Amino acid sequence: MSSLLEIRGLEVAYGASQVLFGIDLAMAEGEAATLLGRNGMGKTTTLRALCGLEPVRAGSIRFMGEDITGWRPDRIGRAGIALVPEGRQCFPNLTVDEHLVAFFANRRQVAEPWTPARVYALFPRLAERRRNLGNQLSGGEQQMLAIGRALVTNPRLLVLDEATEGLAPLIRDEIWACLSALRAAGQSVLVVDKYVEKLIALADRHTVIERGQVVWRGSSAELDADHGIWHRYLGI
Repeated sequence: MSSLLEIRGLEVAYGASQVLFGIDLAMAEGEAATLLGRNGMGKTTTLRALCGLEPVRAGSIRFMGEDITGWRPDRIGRAGIALVPEGRQCFPNLTVDEHLVAFFANRRQVAEPWTPARVYALFPRLAERRRNLGNQLSGGEQQMLAIGRALVTNPRLLVLDEATEGLAPLIRDEIWACLSALRAAGQSVLVVDKYVEKLIALADRHTVIERGQVVWRGSSAELDADHGIWHRYLGI
């Protein structure tokens, strides 16, 4: 597989307070990977820096072989990285249809692109709510919409921050089933979530961070076999 993402020595600070201290993370195209750690350890900051939403103090981010460090978020999005942000962040005054139509793009001329119709097939619940405004949806429906909104940009890399946070168990299962289907179809995915068992089943490789530094990385088999990692760094 060809290299998709290479983060090397990433440092990010909020004013005088440094948050990330040399994060390294790499993915091949077609892989699923996770970023794990307790709350407040730098996972969201890493994803935000990847998507151009936080300035990088040091290090580099390469995507599809190109250095995208310091690019604006819109340029990074057009390059093929789509973020499903923590908290969903759906537009309250746009309908489900309007969200999907507004974000639809097929810049890579994919033969079978993600369209609003394909998203409705993936999430039939959204089809039933297609005329509803963003603020008229449940939390689970907003998460489905946030994923669908990212998919219709037809990204090379789908990034999900807290993919199932705050969702009811049945909705969580629906989101995991969706991610598994995307993974099986060859979609590259980078996920932050706390449900380690689900992530082991989904992903190829895992990176654990503690206080803004990488403390462990390995395969699903290695993570499954070493529950000491779970207790030491993930609070499980």
